[in-house]
Amino acid sequence: MTSIDLNADLGEGFGRWRLTDDEQLLSVVTSANVACGFHAGDAATMRRVCELAAGRRVTIGAQVSYRDLAGFGRRAMDVPSGELAAEVAYQIGALEVFARAAGARVAYVKPHGALYNRVVHDEEQAAAVVDGVLLADASLPVLGLPGSRLLELARKAGLPAVTEAFADRAYTDEGTLVPRGREGAVVSDPEAVVARSVELARSGAVTAHSGARIAVRARSLCLHGDTPGAVELARRVRTRLTEAGVTVAAFA
Repeated sequence: MTSIDLNADLGEGFGRWRLTDDEQLLSVVTSANVACGFHAGDAATMRRVCELAAGRRVTIGAQVSYRDLAGFGRRAMDVPSGELAAEVAYQIGALEVFARAAGARVAYVKPHGALYNRVVHDEEQAAAVVDGVLLADASLPVLGLPGSRLLELARKAGLPAVTEAFADRAYTDEGTLVPRGREGAVVSDPEAVVARSVELARSGAVTAHSGARIAVRARSLCLHGDTPGAVELARRVRTRLTEAGVTVAAFA
């Protein structure tokens, strides 16, 4: 692979509270996963991030989640399929208002947190997310884990399915993410994250938590914006990718 997108979760604040350095990260990434108010974000935050992203020509994506502000969208929830589909469409529609006002548009959809992990294996919840995307805009690409039920069902529904990888998360031998509650789930060494980023982009493979070598072919690489030193780490990743001959460009 000679080209990869860099995405980051942005707009993860609420009211006066801000978690991510949106302005600085938008000078590095090519795609912005904007929180749509269910796990983080509010109307003013969504508007601000969309204006910043549009001004820097960064692609805007809707990061949809379970309705879980208190748990930052990382708690397991059981939401009826029809309700979840409606809530996914609602979140996309809310962000679209601000994207269009900024002269841009919502260009893709990515689940967040517990919903992201749930739709890797849960066909019912994955189908609900796909139904929600179709309800909002049947042309929107869906960003998710390679081999997930979400991407499989998205393809069957005619939605573009885009794979992503995580340089700062540990992988199981099956290619899924090690749960955050387990030791070693998050790769904290900056140099290791940078090296893994280049490895993923150039070879489509990474070393799993067990030490095994596994294939993780992805069109987009996620850089978490809520980790200490996130901006500087993102800059190092982009610089190293460029030096390695990898073109950094948005997929949508």
